[in-house]
Amino acid sequence: MLRNAVLLAPMSGVTDLPFRRLAYRLGAGLVVTEMVASEDLVKGRPDVLRRAEGHDLSPYVVQLSGREARWMAHGAQMAADHGADIIDINMGCPAKQVTRGQSGSALMRDLNHAVELIEAAVGAVSVPVTLKMRMGWDHQSLNAPELAGRAEGAGVQMITVHGRTRCQFFKGQADWDFIASVKAAVSVPVIANGDLNDLSDLPGMLRASNADGVMIGRGAYGKPWFPGQAAAFLATGEDPGAPPLARQREIALQHYELTLAHYGLEHGVRTARKHLGWYVAGTIDSPSEQRQWRRQLCQQSDPNRVRKDLANMFDQQMEKATR
Repeated sequence: MLRNAVLLAPMSGVTDLPFRRLAYRLGAGLVVTEMVASEDLVKGRPDVLRRAEGHDLSPYVVQLSGREARWMAHGAQMAADHGADIIDINMGCPAKQVTRGQSGSALMRDLNHAVELIEAAVGAVSVPVTLKMRMGWDHQSLNAPELAGRAEGAGVQMITVHGRTRCQFFKGQADWDFIASVKAAVSVPVIANGDLNDLSDLPGMLRASNADGVMIGRGAYGKPWFPGQAAAFLATGEDPGAPPLARQREIALQHYELTLAHYGLEHGVRTARKHLGWYVAGTIDSPSEQRQWRRQLCQQSDPNRVRKDLANMFDQQMEKATR
């Protein structure tokens, strides 16, 4: 049972453990690990093991990808043995390095094989298994409703649909209406994903998709509070607004510290830069000022200097707001 119907999407290179911890503390109903290659997880590749961490989150959800049933089964079992409460299967990633290996959304081109992988994972664990997919490989093969029905038959307990095909990548507009056809094909909960960047779009997304909940991806860049903000809007009908700048400052600095602690200083400083850039974009309107602060924050190697500059950036914006 989820605490609310607004989920944080798994995003490679973004939703690492520091980001997920923050998003969950700030109200997201569910957070999911970055995509974890099942074979690499079983073989103990260090960076993949780190990607799969999340034992302090409840429920703890590990998203697996793969192309061979044996590795999907072993990976699911390993994740469950290490405390995962839910196993999510990735059949939606459009990245070429993933689809070239016949994983991610490439599996939507061969539903028989996709179902074999689902059955392998479901059969290997006693915890719930969920599935994330796209509408299909392209607009000539919009087979998400069929895959959803077969996945439910294989034991999947929740399905998330990104309203684009693989060949669209992230271009164009997500088709929320199409998600309703997936919802009509199954009795398990269906989650709508794609292009929820503004809370004003949330009621329309739910109406069009008839979904049981929503999953926020890129809309949470630099805004780990956004899923919680959306959940509060669903619960009350009123937008609580983004946190005040003073609270955003606190969150950004906390995010930086969590990142350094998770990766170590050298790797952490580099990894944090993308997030710092998103905090800049969300805080400062002027493009020239954004460029200046990105350079200042993202070209530094001294974490103490970054901490000071990050705090100063928010302090300056708060001072402007009081004039």
